[in-house]
Amino acid sequence: MDITVFSPGIYTYGAMLIGGVLRDAGHTVTLTRTPAVPAGSLLVASLFSTQHLLDPAVRNLVRTHRERGGKVYVGGPVSAVPEIVLGELGPDAVVVGEGEETIVRLVSEGVSPTLPGIAYLDGDRPFVTPPAPPAPIDRSLPLIPEDIGSQSVRGASAYIETHRGCIGGCTFCQVPRFFGREVRSRDLASILTEVRAFRAAGATRLSVSGGTGSLYGSRDGEMDPEAFIALLRGMAEVMGPRNVSSPDIRVDCITDEILDAIRAYTIGWVFFGIESGSDRVLRLMGKGAKVRQVEEAVERCREHGLRVAGSFIVGYPGETGRDYEATKDLIAALCLDDVFVSSAEPIPGTPLADLAVKTPRDQNPAFVPHTGEYRTLGLTESEARCFDMMMHADIFRPQIRLVTDEVYATYLAEARKQGQDIRAATELILRYGRART
Repeated sequence: MDITVFSPGIYTYGAMLIGGVLRDAGHTVTLTRTPAVPAGSLLVASLFSTQHLLDPAVRNLVRTHRERGGKVYVGGPVSAVPEIVLGELGPDAVVVGEGEETIVRLVSEGVSPTLPGIAYLDGDRPFVTPPAPPAPIDRSLPLIPEDIGSQSVRGASAYIETHRGCIGGCTFCQVPRFFGREVRSRDLASILTEVRAFRAAGATRLSVSGGTGSLYGSRDGEMDPEAFIALLRGMAEVMGPRNVSSPDIRVDCITDEILDAIRAYTIGWVFFGIESGSDRVLRLMGKGAKVRQVEEAVERCREHGLRVAGSFIVGYPGETGRDYEATKDLIAALCLDDVFVSSAEPIPGTPLADLAVKTPRDQNPAFVPHTGEYRTLGLTESEARCFDMMMHADIFRPQIRLVTDEVYATYLAEARKQGQDIRAATELILRYGRART
């Protein structure tokens, strides 16, 4: 069968993985980043953002392909709440959860109430079959596109999957809900075979997939630093140490040995999801870490000669002005090498989504008009905090970045775009929440 796997904007690892599984099942598979699918091809849309469900280009692609008689199956992280996918896009079916085995059966057998791990419309009502068991963690090579070397996602051609699951319980994150809190690690030899294939295809830098990289090899919640170190060493032997990154690590999942390995076998950066300088907000977020641990982790990284980046989330429902100022104070104290700021976006199926639905609009920073310093810009409180923190972070970098008129305009546009996306996501969740009641 001729199949097109569509991954909007970037070649995600999940899309490449599904492409490889379908290829190995005997199908002719094309992987594309653009919404262009030939007539007669079965379309598999691998969607990783709630915003894809609202994107006119994605919606039009699904609609026109079905009008031409083509079949459309949708999978990826958006499948956490399949009723929303069915209601917004109207595909033939949604692959719910880990889809490697399910998609092969769906393509060959078609939609059936006896096929686990799918959802489809039965008349006007969504029907969700029982969940499929977790997919095997080891498998053959993903479908690597010929132009993978042209892609840059935070500097990497691709993020490869080394393990699934996370011990954390962050309320804004899908990972522990999609893959579970038990860590399942791939065989090292299989990973390195894949790394060599990516390099042969032209990949210039590879990164360990997002989440907590140092959990690779862990069992029963206990880290195995030697397994993670062997992973980084093996990847560096193939790619070269300056072409490997393992940025995403929890502040409570580092050791001196791990930090030494990151310095020796990677580009020398660590990326912490810090999120807030308020212990109260960190508890609301379910981070499982305190500000003191953040400070200690950053200091340890510096002692090992590493550069440190951090992400921060503002406008979390319940965040007060005092909480926000505590986060600004932490940024000033840490002087991070890079900072990423985002407003709290509720992803369907997460506790944050439930909280956003329950929070009255006059108490939700994503909807409350800002009345402070930036009131003339027409921002919400969440947007104002996002914009302000972007500029604030630049002041406290080791190398100060001047906020020129161009930078100011870029930050303002980004804060507004995030605010718009968050309100759209909240409205979407509310609409389907009401439909279920």
